[in-house]
Amino acid sequence: MWQGIQSINNYRSALPACDSDASLPDALNSFYAWFEAQNDVTVRKTIPPLEDKVLCLTTANVRKTLCSVNQRKAAGPDNIPGRVLRECAEQLVNVFTDTFNISLSKAIVQTCLNTTIIIPVPKKSRVSCLNDYRPVALTPIIMKCFKRLVMRQIKNLLPPSLDPM
Repeated sequence: MWQGIQSINNYRSALPACDSDASLPDALNSFYAWFEAQNDVTVRKTIPPLEDKVLCLTTANVRKTLCSVNQRKAAGPDNIPGRVLRECAEQLVNVFTDTFNISLSKAIVQTCLNTTIIIPVPKKSRVSCLNDYRPVALTPIIMKCFKRLVMRQIKNLLPPSLDPM
């Protein structure tokens, strides 16, 4: 009977867990982040000149973006699900508008918004090497909203003769 229910629901059992090798997390980390080890350039902040026009986001645009968040997307490292952002958009719109505009005016993105977790997902049912994993990057949903808002602002400033892509 259980097999019949599984067949009707198209149920698939979970992928088998990989071997309990204690060095696997370190190996995956060095495999996915190899390019960071070679990056020895120090970051320098450039302050925009006063005559430059700084992007400024409106509460209406931020509200529209928060209300259009996909509720089914996985929460990022901040563990704030999309459902919360969508349902509480009215209460959060002023806070996020101020935060986004401060970030744009100072040309700095807060570290808590810019963190990413890389989750290794097996490509095959039997994993034999590190290439059998596919990296999936989870970023905070609010950062995705911020990027979408800035992209929209930049696209509006571009001449229509340019390719929209």
